[in-house]
Amino acid sequence: MNYRRKFLKQGILGSSAALFVPPLLWAQRDELVGANDRIRVGLIGCNGMGFSNLSSFMSNPQVEVAALCDVDTRVLDRREAQIIGGGRPKPRRFTDYRKLLEVADIDVVIIGTPDHWHCLQLIDALQAGKHVYCEKPLANSIHEADRMLKAAQDSDRMVQVGQWQRSEPHFEKAISYLHSGALGPIRLVKTWAYQGWMKPIPVLPDAPAPPEVDYKMWLGPAAQRPFNPNRFHFNFRWFWDYAGGLMTDWGVHLIDYALFGMKAANPVSITATGGKLAYPDDASETPDTLQAIYEFNDFTLLWEHATGIDGGNYGRNHGIAFIGNNGTLVLDRGGWEVIPEVAHEGWRMLKDQPKMEAVPLQPSSNEGLTRHTSNFLEALKTGDPSILKAPVEVGYHAARVCHMGNVAYKMGGKILWDKETGSFKDPEANAVARVHYHNGW
Repeated sequence: MNYRRKFLKQGILGSSAALFVPPLLWAQRDELVGANDRIRVGLIGCNGMGFSNLSSFMSNPQVEVAALCDVDTRVLDRREAQIIGGGRPKPRRFTDYRKLLEVADIDVVIIGTPDHWHCLQLIDALQAGKHVYCEKPLANSIHEADRMLKAAQDSDRMVQVGQWQRSEPHFEKAISYLHSGALGPIRLVKTWAYQGWMKPIPVLPDAPAPPEVDYKMWLGPAAQRPFNPNRFHFNFRWFWDYAGGLMTDWGVHLIDYALFGMKAANPVSITATGGKLAYPDDASETPDTLQAIYEFNDFTLLWEHATGIDGGNYGRNHGIAFIGNNGTLVLDRGGWEVIPEVAHEGWRMLKDQPKMEAVPLQPSSNEGLTRHTSNFLEALKTGDPSILKAPVEVGYHAARVCHMGNVAYKMGGKILWDKETGSFKDPEANAVARVHYHNGW
């Protein structure tokens, strides 16, 4: 935990900081592999999970780092030096992702940019004939998710979304157990992220963009605003122009597994409440405290997040709990366990008469990211998209449901979802959900 906090404080990595693959674990490029068998990768967005993803790719000796792209040349300098220092050839450098996409022999593009760029870059990459590994959340709005899904389904290229928990063995085993039916009917699913390490974002004045940064390109389709250090690099997550706060940062991981476990995708209604309750005067815009209730036909899904505290459900600062008539399965990145319900005699609990057998903690292997990128590479090598652990559809459903929660929060009341039209029944909610592009994009 201290290691993770150190990297988060330095702003080097994103919310999955512990997934960083250090250069010592990079495989040297296999010079015996023919050019046709190499997988040439270009990275767009090098300051955070983008580089963690690339590092994971580089654990495969068939992967060649062909190009890096970032709007901040300081980041490019640092990443280029790390790659060369790790014994890899010097990659090409770009500050405009469109130039990287023009490189004909790049096979795979990793998108590690802020959320507001994902849609354009994924669609452009597919149109350029590249396979895509896109960091989560897939999209910054429901409308963008719709466009990205169609683009991927219309393409013969593969897309893997960076929801790496889909490849973590203990997550898979937990869902297999859930689907066995041992818990009995599931009436409630809880998902949560309590992030004690998150402190207030201090209010800072606008300032000129650093000379090394192409700020116009960084903004891209987002609204034109003066440069402010708070809205740049890691902290972009807490501003509506670029992302959806903790709901989309952590929610896509945890809500994804709730949907996966329940074999569901479309809620009937969504209600959300919360606000800036922990740090009301800091610089961030997204709520630091939020509860969202999703009503499905036969169960209810609850999401909650809070910054500055770690006291989450079941003693965990994040997780998913599937609550059944016989017991509760609790799952997080550390492992999973089953807590049985017990019989009653009147008001008295019969603790020696559990309704099912307890399952002690089944620990994580901490191999999620490594397995996830390996799964993508295997799908490319075999030409079999059916083996992808997190194809575009997985990212699509998780992103949509998370954005529904944010729309409900902005609306301040209960909103209804129409599965048939793929939209809200309230026109005002649809207007709130839509992202508007700017600056000619």
